[in-house]
Amino acid sequence: MNKLIIGNLVHRPLRSIISALAVAIEVVMILSIVGIFYGILNNSRTEQSGTGYDLIVRPSASGALLSSGAASADVRIADVLRKMPHVQVVAPGSVKLNLSSSVDNIVGIDYASYNALRPFVFVAGGPFESPYDILVDDLQAAANPKLQVGSKIKLFNHDFTVRGIVEHGKGARKFIPLETMDALDGTPGKAATFFIRTDDGSTPDAKQTIQNQVKSEILATDGLQDWSVQTIQEFLAGLTPDRIPGFKIALDVVIGIATIIGFLVIFQSMYTAVMERTREIGILKSMGAGKFAIVSVVLRETTLLTSVGIALGVIFAYALRNGLHARFPTLSFELTPAWDLKAVIIALCGSVLGALYPALKAARKDPIDALSYE
Repeated sequence: MNKLIIGNLVHRPLRSIISALAVAIEVVMILSIVGIFYGILNNSRTEQSGTGYDLIVRPSASGALLSSGAASADVRIADVLRKMPHVQVVAPGSVKLNLSSSVDNIVGIDYASYNALRPFVFVAGGPFESPYDILVDDLQAAANPKLQVGSKIKLFNHDFTVRGIVEHGKGARKFIPLETMDALDGTPGKAATFFIRTDDGSTPDAKQTIQNQVKSEILATDGLQDWSVQTIQEFLAGLTPDRIPGFKIALDVVIGIATIIGFLVIFQSMYTAVMERTREIGILKSMGAGKFAIVSVVLRETTLLTSVGIALGVIFAYALRNGLHARFPTLSFELTPAWDLKAVIIALCGSVLGALYPALKAARKDPIDALSYE
């Protein structure tokens, strides 16, 4: 039977290759969309973890993602927050979405206070020297070899000069002065977010207690009662698929489409194969093969074909990740063994279901009719 299964696949090489490639495409689609989605999400967690703040304070309750609109809070609130017990650093900031050449967030910062959270590590250049200076991280610079200290970047219809290149992991890839961002938005003296670093505790529990005390103090302050105050742990916990609007829906839709593609290709391939091998099935039945044996032949052939496609798909997915990392260093593309296994199971189950009807149809064929089939 094993020789028969392999012989059937080799006898029709083009169809076998196309079917295996279809399964491979299914696996690549699943792993690539999952890799990019989760890569972006986990990269956001890593970036925020490297800023050095313990609390993030915003004018109103909001979701896990930092807002990217005009600032609405008076920047002088930072002075109020700095006077609270256990507060070491308060850094006002804003986020603005850039859609000019690429889609990315530009963060407006007060350099002195933001650097005090956790100092920038400069690969080249130094801090801001003029209002239209910009800092970029090393991954952004690696993605664009022309991006060097002194070069120009067009943002919001203005030319910014690259003043420094910093190590990545500071919450964003591009930084401009907060005053400049306020001027661009027409909101002088405003901020959208306040990053706070509190006193260090002797233990993690003591640190958590300090954060909770500062949080309670902020919410008890006149005018700040309805503000959103989150610890870094709470903020990062919100960066999950369940908390991001549309994340799981988009993921499920793409995985569903990929599964349907694999199902239909295997169904068409095996159904055609069964129709072409009617006489062969009749011979097997006349030799004593039962319905289970016929179903087993079709499903084993499908499993072998699918296994080849899955192996190719996993190899292609990792090759795609490496290629994209080399071409686009700022792109987050993460592949994990857990999702590799899920993609294998999804592709295998879809293929077996696609072959089930052709297998049952083959098993129900009358051996007399099959032998007389031309």
